[in-house]
Amino acid sequence: MSDGALADRPESWDVVDSSDLHRDGWVVALRSDQVRTPDGAVARRLVLEHPGAAVVLAVDDQERVFVLQQYRHAAGRRFVEIPAGLCDGDPGEEPLEVARRELREEAQLQATDWTHLTSSYASPGISAEVQHLYLARGLSAADRGDFELHHEEADMTTRWVAFAELYDAVLAGQVADGPVVQCVLLARALDLVGGGER
Repeated sequence: MSDGALADRPESWDVVDSSDLHRDGWVVALRSDQVRTPDGAVARRLVLEHPGAAVVLAVDDQERVFVLQQYRHAAGRRFVEIPAGLCDGDPGEEPLEVARRELREEAQLQATDWTHLTSSYASPGISAEVQHLYLARGLSAADRGDFELHHEEADMTTRWVAFAELYDAVLAGQVADGPVVQCVLLARALDLVGGGER
């Protein structure tokens, strides 16, 4: 290990063979790669291809957060979530533009102030998915445009909750959606939200 600053670093092992296990017109695909390790061995690694996502912690002037509750079939749970969406839109669309779009479509809100909290890898053992996390302030009403809610989104409910309540629920393990947990803890740790409450 280097004596330099503690940081992740790019690295790539040679792929000697790759085959699709599942690929269709939907968002994700699953492939099997045979990779050569530094000691010369060949190991199989499954890779879930994912375009990444943008996530928005929208906080109003009263320190309330816009949350939604949505059923997620894979986990068998209805999660407390915040607006989020896939980075699979127009070619070259930046994550911040995705965040703006999702806030408008899911929350019917727009924001004047945006802070990039972090970009993190959701599950790097199987996927290169990156989640771009944002704090949005200066909120006002916005039109959803021609976007229509379908499937799980059509069943979601929304509400405003005090940041302090959401923070406590995260610490208590009652709210366990990864991006929500990260956004809330980062916003609090950086003193961007809720700094005067504790």
